Amino acid sequence: MQRRQHLKVLASMGAGLCSLSSFGQSPQKGPIRLIVGFAPGGGTDVLARLLAPKLALLWGTQVIVENRAGATGMIGADYVAKSAPDGLTLLVANLNTHAIAPGLFPKVPYDLHKDFSPIVVLGSTPNMLVCNTQQGVKSVADVVALCKNKPGKISFGSAGNGSIQHLAYELFKHAAGIDAIHVPYKGSGAMLTDLISGQINFSFDTMPSSAAHVASGRLIPLAQTEKQRSKSYPNLPTMAEVGYPSYEVGFWYGLAGPKGMAQSQIQQINEDVNKVLAMPEIIERYQGIGTEPGGGRADRLRNLIDVDSKKWAKVIKDAGVTSDS
Repeated sequence: MQRRQHLKVLASMGAGLCSLSSFGQSPQKGPIRLIVGFAPGGGTDVLARLLAPKLALLWGTQVIVENRAGATGMIGADYVAKSAPDGLTLLVANLNTHAIAPGLFPKVPYDLHKDFSPIVVLGSTPNMLVCNTQQGVKSVADVVALCKNKPGKISFGSAGNGSIQHLAYELFKHAAGIDAIHVPYKGSGAMLTDLISGQINFSFDTMPSSAAHVASGRLIPLAQTEKQRSKSYPNLPTMAEVGYPSYEVGFWYGLAGPKGMAQSQIQQINEDVNKVLAMPEIIERYQGIGTEPGGGRADRLRNLIDVDSKKWAKVIKDAGVTSDS
């Protein structure tokens, strides 16, 4: 975008600089914290740090990304659920925290439908089957052969027990008739470090966290997990295309606050995030990490939570996945 056009966009957002007027209802002053329930380097963290500077510019205050990792994102989610509903503490939620966890853990410290104020969908992405360069693996068929030829010796990594990486593997395990050792981490960052170094063999990671390593040649992408190819990876086949027609896994990110936030405040934050998501430079960056921009009304996020929590509860039950597996 040319400088003049960029200035016009910022000018059109002028009203947005007053968007924190609703925050003035709280005696607290900024900064605003975006809580990420995973360690730095994972897809949720990548997205939060991409959006935070734009929101800070729009809102005229600091927007800080704070990582509170553990329990498949539940530690961070619970922290936000118990925070004051003043709009200063927001959660970068995702499929793990707001769809998978309730079906996985016997006791979840928050209620998906009662303890949060859904605000906006931030984006969505396929997962990507990736492996390191040391094994000579070049295709999904090679991974299957590796697992079958070396039973009990091949491992896959995930962002935690019951994370989307874990469940994506469970679906693959059933479809391909294979078995591998599950190595859970507290997020994708540490898991990818071990994958690149050869400590583990493969993972179904989210595109935002894997994209930079794929671009640098440190990881080999083998397939993507949604029915349609991502615009960011038009030459990378889907799992359906390589012989698993019923296989489909997608991942979404959203912004949510604690319950009790004023509807006017939710609406204003929603409108402001939609403005940021429509910025050409954000669209370009999203494409670079294999993510489709989100946006839309708050109800879109609420509906995703409702639909996917039921879907993944069934997958977890059918696969016999537990928080310890």
